Amino acid sequence: MKKIKVGIIGVGRMGQIHLDNLCLKFPDVEVVAISDVMEESKKFADQYGVNKFYKNCNDLIADSEVEAVVICSPTDQHADNIMTAARAGKEVFCEKPMDLSLETVKKVLSVVEETGIKFMLGFNRRFDPNFMKIRSLIDEGKVGEPQIVKITSRDPGPPPISYIKTSGGMFLDMTIHDFDMARFMTDSPVKEVFAVGRNLTDPEIGKAGDIDTAVITLTFENGAIATIDNCRKAVYGYDQRVEVFGSKGMAGTHNNTPDNHYYYDQNGQSASLPLHFFMDRYIRSYYNEMKEFMDCLITNTKPKVGGEDGLISLAIGLAANLSMKENRVVRLSEILND
Repeated sequence: MKKIKVGIIGVGRMGQIHLDNLCLKFPDVEVVAISDVMEESKKFADQYGVNKFYKNCNDLIADSEVEAVVICSPTDQHADNIMTAARAGKEVFCEKPMDLSLETVKKVLSVVEETGIKFMLGFNRRFDPNFMKIRSLIDEGKVGEPQIVKITSRDPGPPPISYIKTSGGMFLDMTIHDFDMARFMTDSPVKEVFAVGRNLTDPEIGKAGDIDTAVITLTFENGAIATIDNCRKAVYGYDQRVEVFGSKGMAGTHNNTPDNHYYYDQNGQSASLPLHFFMDRYIRSYYNEMKEFMDCLITNTKPKVGGEDGLISLAIGLAANLSMKENRVVRLSEILND
């Protein structure tokens, strides 16, 4: 069977995850080129036996051997990378978000539609086995019609202030995954957004113009309600939980831990804390999402997560920012200008 020839743009933290998976776990895929502005990143090409290394990503896109491009470049380069690759006829997988501007995202989607390429956005949490199980229980009718979705998403510690200053804010950087997860669990368009945010864990985050703690309520067109609570700092680890309550029952997931032991003594009970880093917690989901993309290329089908999902999640994030600023409920149509 002919192998799919892939090029990876950006081999930072996420790029290295996809490079490792594609090279070691996908026998039907060959990574033929990687690109990174850092010359020292060439070591990854040597390490994984990738023959071509480009400092300029446009050279990788122009390489006639490359059939599909995995984009893991900085956020502010995603839109240009996607459009350049699409116009070159390459299939594209891109880490979220496409951009922090709705107008730019709409332009990207227009190019994707015009060129007819396969395009998938990296909302990896949809492919986490725990969350996929909840979704399957909903699909099987065991939960009934979802009525309340509760999402807890708390990081073990905040990223560097230098990153926060360019991240677009917590709602567009962190909570955007939870907005997508809420949509994934309800299968209904978001109607209204209300958000409350505070700076409670690190005053430097506030000085950078961002928040670190928030609660967001989403109301869906079908009447369902979702609540999301976020914090940049949970001292006990990476806290990731989802619960869906419906007309026939409830489904939820606990945190992943290094083991499932518990211990009792005269002082009480103890157990392992949650995994401490997103790369540990979601390692399986990164494999699963890339398998989805590669399967779509092999079977000529449309990926389950596309550009429209990115557009809507970005719009919800912008609505949350506006809601927090003006202390009011914001209709999503205000943001999308429907």
